[in-house]
Formats: sequence, structure tokens, C-alpha cells
Amino acid sequence: MTHKFGQFIKIFVRYFLILINECLIRLPIRSHLIIFESFNGRDISDNPAAIYHELVLTHPEYTTSLFFGVKGSQFAKVKKANPEIQLLKRWSIKWIWVVARAEYWVFNSRMPLWWHKNRGTQYIQTWHGTPLKKLGIDIDNVEIPGTTTEEYHKKFIKEAARWDYLIAPNAYSEEIFKRAFGFKNKFIRSGYPRNDVLYSQNNSRTIHDLKRTLLGRDATQVILYAPTWRDDDFIYKGRYRFNLPFDLKTFFSVVSPDTILIIRPHYLVKDHIDIRGFEKRVKILADTDINQLYLISDLLITDYSSVMFDFANLRRPMLFFPYDLTHYATELRGFYFNYLEECPGPIVTKQTEFYQQLKIFEQAGAFSNFDNRFDRFQEKFTSWENGTAANQIVKLIAN
Repeated sequence: MTHKFGQFIKIFVRYFLILINECLIRLPIRSHLIIFESFNGRDISDNPAAIYHELVLTHPEYTTSLFFGVKGSQFAKVKKANPEIQLLKRWSIKWIWVVARAEYWVFNSRMPLWWHKNRGTQYIQTWHGTPLKKLGIDIDNVEIPGTTTEEYHKKFIKEAARWDYLIAPNAYSEEIFKRAFGFKNKFIRSGYPRNDVLYSQNNSRTIHDLKRTLLGRDATQVILYAPTWRDDDFIYKGRYRFNLPFDLKTFFSVVSPDTILIIRPHYLVKDHIDIRGFEKRVKILADTDINQLYLISDLLITDYSSVMFDFANLRRPMLFFPYDLTHYATELRGFYFNYLEECPGPIVTKQTEFYQQLKIFEQAGAFSNFDNRFDRFQEKFTSWENGTAANQIVKLIAN
């Protein structure tokens, strides 16, 4: 009975908010009023954050009319970390007012279809990554409770139809987005704004300062381990496992004595990683801006994660350790590119092979046998990136 009453209250509140929104979107938009959101209000990050900061830097007169929507559950934390940014709690009355009157929406995730936008509002969808796994209507069989594959496809197409602009990081992504989203409006062929810092801050002074800030010292070598989030590896609902696929003692016996290992896990498992005995040489950084981790890292170790596409902008070595490749064999068939043939670095599945490749990197500082493959990878996935993406979006907004 209590559950049913709770559901009734939720539905009532939703329809009340919709009614307010439907009235407000009939009013004219407010010039220069812009609402940004990252991952449905989880934080201030990714492409929307990069565009926001560029807009404040180049057009300070806009600052007072720029807002970030943030989930109520994250509001206090995000506010403390970003006191200079005007934040609005999602679904608050002011948030509804701003969303209804904004000249631009700048989001990297989908909005609920039942939430309408003003006819005068321009919707810039930045998306949040170069696609690795199939998206949208390219997914043949959608396994989401409460919906069918056909319904999911229809909703994706309807949502994409609301996007006036969609950022494409490369020609490969543009072709996929066009098909997978059924997108028929304007592409912005700029690269990703969030990656601009990989060009503007890729210098020895910035890297030195970042190492001092994040690690407490200027380590000579930094290796970043950023694996895929495995949501099927759980102990019980809400509690997930995280087991390192390599032994820390052996790892550090292979690399140089001044090496720091950074582990970039999903936030749900960051407190469940055993690094006992190696606290001074291993840093678990789940919440740090990942671009800062890219900048200070000499080697990226990953598996199936799309971090490979962003890190490739730095043209630094990558080592792929898909230790559960057999388990993921069916998943690979859902990838857009040939993982085994196109990854720009060695692919290993056993610890012995992993340590051998680490030795090669330690001796040479690179995997020279993969230079040609890296060239092809960069041409395909990073050729539009040059550090000016956010500025291109700002010019669209401000002109």
C-alpha cells in the first residue's frame, strides 16, 4: 500500500511539473540564458564543462546567465567543489524556469521525452564519447526491463530529433551517430571539447605541477590502469567486486623503482580495492578529472574501455589486457570496430604475457611494432582533434 502511494505521489509531482513547464515554454526565450548538464546532473564535467569554461573565459559578460543543472543528491558536494558556478537543483522551480526559457541547452546525455523544450531553444547535444559498443537503433536486442527493443528505438529517434546540433569527434563517429540515432540535423565537426586540454596543457611545466598536486611528488614514471566497468561482476545488488588482474608485487618488480601506478576504477568499487603493502606506490583516483590522469601518464593499461580514443590524442603507449576475453567474446561482436586488429598496442590475456610487455615498455618506452597501427588509429579517431573544439562551439553560441 505504501509503495503504491509513493508511486502515486511521484506521478502527481511529475504531472504538476510538466504543467508548469508547458506554461513556461510558451514564453519567449531569454537571450544568453544557457543551461548545462553533465550525465543528467551528476557533476560538472565532460564536454559541457569544457564549453562552459571556454564561454566564461572568452565572453565573461555571459557568466551571470550560465547555469549547471545538478541532481539534488549531489548538489552539496558539487557546490563545494565549484563555488564559482551557478548551480540549480534539477526539478526545482528555478531549474524548470531556466530550462523553459534558455536560449541553449548544452547536455551530454538524453533528457526525458516527456520534458519539452521551448521552440526557441537550441539544443546542443555533445554526447560523451567515441562509440565503442553499439548504440541506439543499432542495438539489435535491448534488454532493459519495462521496454521492448522497438519502443527503445522509437524513443531514441524521437529524442535525437530534438537535438539541433550534435558534436562529432571524428568521421567514424559521425557516420555511426547518423545511423544509430537517426540524426538528421546539424553536426558540429569539431572533435570533443573535453579533449582540448590534452593539447593546451601537454607541456612539462603543467605535467610537473599536476604530478605534485595529485601524487604528492614528481614521480619519474606514471602508469594508468583504467579498465572497463563490469556491471555483471557483483556480490549482491549495489555491491561490486574489483579484482586486479595482475599481482602488484610482480608488477613493481618489472617496472622502474620510481613508478607510480594509478588505478582509475568506477566510483562504486573505489573503496573495495586491496592495495595493502603498496600504499606509497599505488594511487586510487576515481573522482579526479581523467584528463589530468592522461596528462601525467606515460602508459595506459586498459581492456575494452573507450578511454583508448581520448588517450590516443597524446600519442603515448597503450597496453591492452582483456584478461576475460573469452567471457567477452560475444560482446566483441557488438563492437563497432575490430578490437583485435585495430587496437594501437599489444593485446595480452595472460599475466605472463602482460609482464613481458611491461618489460618491453620499460626497456624501450614504447611498443615500436605498433607505430603503423597507431598512425591508422589516430587518423581514424583523432584527426579532427586539435585543441579548438570548445572555442568552435562558443563561436556558434555567441555569434
